[in-house]
Formats: sequence, structure tokens, C-alpha cells
Amino acid sequence: MLEIRGLTKRYGAVTALDDATFTAHRGRLVGFLGPNGAGKTTAMRCVFGLAAPDAGDVRWDGTVVDARARLQFGYMPEQRGLYPRMRVADQLSYFGQHHGLSGREARARGMAWLERFGLTDRARSKLEDLSHGNQQRVQLATALVHDPELLVLDEPFSGLDPIGIATMAEVLRERARAGVGVVFSSHQLDLVEEVCEDVVIISRGHVVAEGGIDELKARSGRRHLDVEVMGTGGGWLDGQNHLTVLERDGDRVRLLVDDTVALDALLAAARAAGEVRRFSYEPPKLSELFMEAVTAEQPIRREGAA
Repeated sequence: MLEIRGLTKRYGAVTALDDATFTAHRGRLVGFLGPNGAGKTTAMRCVFGLAAPDAGDVRWDGTVVDARARLQFGYMPEQRGLYPRMRVADQLSYFGQHHGLSGREARARGMAWLERFGLTDRARSKLEDLSHGNQQRVQLATALVHDPELLVLDEPFSGLDPIGIATMAEVLRERARAGVGVVFSSHQLDLVEEVCEDVVIISRGHVVAEGGIDELKARSGRRHLDVEVMGTGGGWLDGQNHLTVLERDGDRVRLLVDDTVALDALLAAARAAGEVRRFSYEPPKLSELFMEAVTAEQPIRREGAA
């Protein structure tokens, strides 16, 4: 288990992290979310010793992370961390050996990952000659080549086409099923909602929400109500001024309601107006939980968390 405990990091007058605390469990896919400049990259850099926190620490399985422990981690920075003029296969072999593999094993594993990502024919190409998406694939292969216990990935889906996104998502799911801890940042919230089980949301250096996506949805007071009443054009809502209409599309309306709404009364009003084709009550999307968390004054944490 990865534990970020009370991390604080300042750059002059700027506080990048302010007592940030969260956990990421083995075998779970964790989306690390936040607005630009929220502190995500700084937290990741602290995990790998690339930034020294002013306070707090990083632990793996209960032990403070040191250089030896980091050899068992895989890191994919948002900015390229590879050598642009080095050949792709040589690069994977080099980093695999850096993490303790023999030359033969490192090259074999590197070629296996290139095959998985459809890049066997680019093994002797220089990294700078590859497209942005293929460079992303090589960067992930480099993070995976030594079979790490923890993966920390900064915007891994950036620049990928739909096929690349599907391949990378499946690789991350496989690693999680194998018991690897996987933490990745992304601004693609719909993708995070589809791929991840847990999320950590950070804003202005503070962790403002943490927990399972389903758990956070269940605890949110926000709900969506989709209602379609034939032939009304949504007019049956006239006079319902306490309801927030998010969207109108012909006879269909999408409402934002809280957990105090009288569903039976609304359904009765809809039926009195005409034929009800749709009456769907749903939890909020992750994007809405995100907006709620970054604008809230109080943190939203996992049940039982300190």
C-alpha cells in the first residue's frame, strides 16, 4: 500500500502541497485528479525522490520509501523522461538494467512490451522519430519493463487515439489484477470513471476527496432525474421552481435534485401530464463529484479515514 502522509512542499511563496494525505492500495486503480497546478505532479515527484517535501513522508507497505524501494516502482512522467536520440529497444534495455535486470532479461522483456504495444517494427527507431502516441507507449513500456510493484503515471492517456487508450487501459487493469498498485493522473474524467475503482481529488495542495467512486457517489447529495413525458415538451414542470433543469431535449428533461426530493409527487405530476416514457433517478457523474469537491469547504474522505 502506498501512503502519502502529511506532504507539504513549498516553492518560495507558492505552496504546492499542503498537508496532503491519502492511500492507494495494491490491486486497485486509483485516479489522481485535480485542476491544473493542484499539486498532482509535485506529489508524484515526491514519491520518486525528485522533489524533497518540507514535511511529511511517503511509505510503501508501512516503510518510508528510499532509493532501494523506488527500484520496485515504475514512473511515467507527463514530460518525456527518455532519451530522444536513443533507439527504442536499447532504451528499454537500459532502464530495465537500471532496475536490476540482466542485459538479456531486460532486452527480452523490453521486446515483449514492444510487441504488446504493436511497436516491434520500431525497436531500432530513435524515440524522436516516433509519433506522440507511440512515444507514450514506449514511456509506459519503460515503466513496466522491470515488473514493478507500484505504477505512478502522470497523464498516461494524453495524445493517444481510441485504440491506444483501450490498449493502455487494459494493460493497467491487468497490472492491478496482478496485485500491482496503480495511480495515474488524468483530466479525462469520463475515462477515469470507466477505468478506476478509487479516486483522490486534490485542490490547492489539499486532498479534498478520497475513496471508491461508487462510495463517493452514494454519499453525494446530488442526483440526476431524467424524465420524458410524451407530447409535453417538458411543460409539466411549469411551477416546479424548486427544481434545477440541466437539459431540455423535446419531451425529455434532465434535472438536478437533492436527496430530499419527493419522487412520488414528481412521478404523479408527470403521469398526470401524459404518458411517461422515462423516469430515471441516477447518482452524479465523476465530473460533477469533482466540481463539488474542488469547490467545497470541507474534505470528502473515505469512510473511516482520518
